[in-house]
Amino acid sequence: MRNRMKLLHLSDLHIGKRVNEFSMLEDQKYILQQIIEIADIEQVDGLILAGDIYDKPVPPTEAVQIFDQFLTKLAQRNRKIFIISGNHDSAERIAFGAKLMNSKGVYVSPVYNGNIEPIALKDEYGEIFIYLLPFIKPAVIHHVFPQEDCESYEDAARIAISHMKVNTEKRNILVAHQLVTGADRCDSEEILIGGLDNINSCVFETFDYVALGHIHSPQSITKETIRYCGTPLKYSFSEAGQKKSVTVLEFFEKENIQIRTIPLYPLRDMCKIKGTYLEVTNLNFYKDLNREDYVQITLTDEEDIPDGIKKLRVIYPNCLKSISVFSAYGPNALITSFSGFTLTPFLTDLSPVLILSKILSVVHSSPDYFVIQKTLLSIPIPIFFLLVLLQLE
Repeated sequence: MRNRMKLLHLSDLHIGKRVNEFSMLEDQKYILQQIIEIADIEQVDGLILAGDIYDKPVPPTEAVQIFDQFLTKLAQRNRKIFIISGNHDSAERIAFGAKLMNSKGVYVSPVYNGNIEPIALKDEYGEIFIYLLPFIKPAVIHHVFPQEDCESYEDAARIAISHMKVNTEKRNILVAHQLVTGADRCDSEEILIGGLDNINSCVFETFDYVALGHIHSPQSITKETIRYCGTPLKYSFSEAGQKKSVTVLEFFEKENIQIRTIPLYPLRDMCKIKGTYLEVTNLNFYKDLNREDYVQITLTDEEDIPDGIKKLRVIYPNCLKSISVFSAYGPNALITSFSGFTLTPFLTDLSPVLILSKILSVVHSSPDYFVIQKTLLSIPIPIFFLLVLLQLE
């Protein structure tokens, strides 16, 4: 019998994800092997995977193969694995073959049917019960418990937990994939507008540890034992400054859990570069950089650089995005965005008042005053208010 239970908390692998049309499969395969090595060094009893195993409900073949290899290597080492489906996953596909995999120590959440049987583990301090709750929403609860009054995601989580019959005298772990109010978010997450999918952390008070997925930044919410471990890789440039990690859990007697993180080192990092075209293409600028990293380059030149992204990729082959400050914030670009009914990522950075003032300044200074005025007047009012709402989000 193990002296104490030790688990790794992971989530949001998003295997098969593409960032700006660049495949992340090679990077994902690399980081999953690193996680296996960490599990070996730490001699963990098991790994928790808190949802969003894949990036799409129907993942590409290569993504399925990579995850299969990952599970096989862990199972060969007699490490237990606890998996739930997230909002990016197909619950039915994730649950396929679940009963067969149980015999190999791989436990997968079934499609939610209202009955969650905990998985019991044992160490010198007694039993630990792990509850696998797949991504849940009100429509699912309406189908399973039509008699229940479920109006929100918080109601859905509360009702699902109330049917678990948790023994609070034992140590209990919940694995879930939901948005808890107060979590710091980043651009690579899929969040409902207006926070409709928010859940208050008090819903989880029954549990000794809540292993969360869904939010990509590592963090604890309200208390240390309600935790998002974050993604193992960076999937947006809003995460460029983050340090990715895995969370290690060591369980002693009830209410005594040691939580720590181990850093992960990607095959290619994701970072931001800023300067004029001549600056960022100067050898002295990039000689100490890893030019294989995924980069976003912000050019501060006052003029557009023809075929800029193509030229930059000669030096930075994995340049995912090139931004021209002048053209992005320049009035002509602003008008183009409006008249074409498209949003640039920069337009949402401007306040509604600034957007309007820029439009008016262009209208009054342009030689095509009447043409532009006609174009602006043809824009439906809801479009402008949509821009306002996007900026306020």
